[in-house]
Amino acid sequence: EYVTAFKAHMRRGDISAAMSVGTASEGGYLAPVEWDRTVTNKLKLISPIRANAQVIQISGNGFSRVYNDGVIGSGWVGETAARPATSTPGLTSLAFNTGEIYANPAITQQALDDVAINLETWLADEVDGEFAIQENIAFLSGNGTNKPTGILNYVTGGANAATHPFGAITGITAAGAAAVTTDEVIDLVYSLPSERNQNAKFFLNRTSLAKLRKLKDGQGNYIWQPTYVAGEPSTLQGYPVVEVPGMPNMTTGLVSILFGDMAATYLVIDRVGIRVLRDPYSNKPFVHFYTTKRVGGGVQNPEYMRFIKQA
Repeated sequence: EYVTAFKAHMRRGDISAAMSVGTASEGGYLAPVEWDRTVTNKLKLISPIRANAQVIQISGNGFSRVYNDGVIGSGWVGETAARPATSTPGLTSLAFNTGEIYANPAITQQALDDVAINLETWLADEVDGEFAIQENIAFLSGNGTNKPTGILNYVTGGANAATHPFGAITGITAAGAAAVTTDEVIDLVYSLPSERNQNAKFFLNRTSLAKLRKLKDGQGNYIWQPTYVAGEPSTLQGYPVVEVPGMPNMTTGLVSILFGDMAATYLVIDRVGIRVLRDPYSNKPFVHFYTTKRVGGGVQNPEYMRFIKQA
């Protein structure tokens, strides 16, 4: 009789549990929600200009390089003919100055003490990533005032086109305002002298790269060659392609593609590495992490780079 009554009780479903996860006071506190003790960061597009340029460390405020114009005279003479003086090469100095980039975020002391993740390490990583983004924007388009001078300012018609003793970075103008042709890409490659293209690469953004991947030769073959070897880059006309997020899109009047040896063309100067001053005194109860980095940059030799500019 007891078993029959218990079965009927169970089938009716009128059991009232003493404890449940759904109600905090009835046991829910004992089943806490697990949370991720990391921070998911927003994607930051960091340019690879630094990775491909020449980088040097300096011990002073600035850096200068001496350039030889290569103008030397010579001539054919007979055995007893006079030998007048010939022209002597001229030397020119070009200065590369540094600028300073800084960040000064703040966190309360209680947050540093109580938060379950290491906020100090997380903040340092964030600042490091932000510095990389800002300096690489300057490597492309910086005006040289308290920052590096960007490579795009050295192209023909750019703000620094007449700055370098060897002249401006030269290039070709595409017929289209928002596209390039296979022939124009070939012209770009062969506009760079053979002795300067041993380490040449294409530098362009992802949007432009998508357009180049669709180009074909006269036989209908794509000129883009994807890589099938891990660690090896895909190639365009036999040269590696570097995706640079900060490069302009294919838009009227803008330089959309660079081609050449970036290490021989662009110089990045580091005065000191990243410095962090931990300041718990200036703005209590906040702890400031005053972070600085001094870096400069500019074109060291325009002869190793070419460009395509949209019509």
